[in-house]
Amino acid sequence: MGSGDSDIAPHPEKIKIVATCLVVAVGVSLLGIYLKSGAEWRFNWSLALKKKKKPVRVYMDGCFDMMHYGHCNALRQARALGDQLVVGVVSDAEIIANKGPPVTPLHERMIMVNAVKWVDEVISDAPYAITEDFMKKLFDEYNIDYIIHGDDPCVLPDGTDAYALAKKAGRYKQIKRTEGVSSTDIVGRMLLCTRERSISDSHNHSSLQRQFSHGHRQKLEEGGSGSGTRVSHFLPTSRRIVQFSNGKGPGVDARIVYIDGAFDLFHAGHVELAKVIGLCLHQKNNRYLSFRFSGLLERLEIFFLLEYTMTRPSAICKNLPNEVHFLACRHVHGTSAKRGTHRPIMNLHERSLSVLACQYVDEVIIGAPWEISRDMITTFNISTVVHGTVAENNEFQKELDNPYAVPISMGIFKVLDSPLDITTTTIIRRIVSNHEAYQGLDTYLVHTYCSGSSSQKCIFCMQKRNQKKAESERRYYEDKTHVPGD
Repeated sequence: MGSGDSDIAPHPEKIKIVATCLVVAVGVSLLGIYLKSGAEWRFNWSLALKKKKKPVRVYMDGCFDMMHYGHCNALRQARALGDQLVVGVVSDAEIIANKGPPVTPLHERMIMVNAVKWVDEVISDAPYAITEDFMKKLFDEYNIDYIIHGDDPCVLPDGTDAYALAKKAGRYKQIKRTEGVSSTDIVGRMLLCTRERSISDSHNHSSLQRQFSHGHRQKLEEGGSGSGTRVSHFLPTSRRIVQFSNGKGPGVDARIVYIDGAFDLFHAGHVELAKVIGLCLHQKNNRYLSFRFSGLLERLEIFFLLEYTMTRPSAICKNLPNEVHFLACRHVHGTSAKRGTHRPIMNLHERSLSVLACQYVDEVIIGAPWEISRDMITTFNISTVVHGTVAENNEFQKELDNPYAVPISMGIFKVLDSPLDITTTTIIRRIVSNHEAYQGLDTYLVHTYCSGSSSQKCIFCMQKRNQKKAESERRYYEDKTHVPGD
């Protein structure tokens, strides 16, 4: 019996082995739990940090009168300084009080700014100067981190810096001014158009065309205002075009709509028509990718390839097919011959950049033909050619050299109702009709803003304003230093 008990008693060596295995197993389990919990803790901490990081919101304001590629480039640079760009558009009343009447009213300027592809949010009726109250509103309500402006001075009528408060608060950042263009320069080009009529004997057709469309630094003769109007010289670079480009082509299933136009002084009429085409494409079939393509030639030929997935406004889009995705626009080599020696006001590269900055445009072709050929339609796989009801010249179907003859014969030509009754001529007339004010009249009565007011309250000293602006520009170029950036 004793020997039997000894047989069933646990062996000491076996006990040690089992105990060791248990210790190892428990240790490994505990280590695994620790490492797992630690990894989860680190992962959750990483997520918490990401959640805490908010986007950097930057603010830039401006009048954006007769919006051009210089404005767009400023907005592009501002957007690069943050994650979200909020833009303030100065009210008509504020512009009148500080600079004189704007050429384009607030609602048109809002359309233009909203269309810029680098803009995330727009504030209407922004003040001309950054006040304490408005700056607090920007920081508290709009969560703005920095206020942005160009390296050119922005001086109030009393001579103070419009951005002094933002600089004092340490919330100011500066970008490089775009050389070669300003609203003042564009007005100067239009004034040259007016002066052309009185000096036509001394300037032939071709020389005037070179002056206006190539941006030569010509200065109006002294007189009237006491200072000439200088037309800037834009120096295009391949890098700037790349900065404005999207760098992608149309999708495999994209259907292409082509629309042509001069796109001189790219304005709200152009933008709204492109937007409507986009909405039409957007709505009907969302299985196609969106793409916008614009093409420009020595005449300007612009293609927008539009890729959208929205609801189609049937009242406006009833003449468009369901699956169109490509829009194109063109400006003619013979623009000056058809519209006057002073046209176009903006040269080819200037117009290209203005169109490329529009969010409804994906690409620009430089060098498109005046007439739309069957070969061109095949090359770009164009499904539909569209023309707006509002244009500089809608007599094309009566001409022997109808540029749309081929698409008409192919049954792919459609007419689309233009949302706005605005053309480039509309903008020019706003300036030229009051050209005497810009040429230096002592006073200028702005009838648009005088409804119900005495004429005395509506007198603007445009001569002094122009002289002050010219002096400010002169000082800027004299004192200018290189500012890194683009």
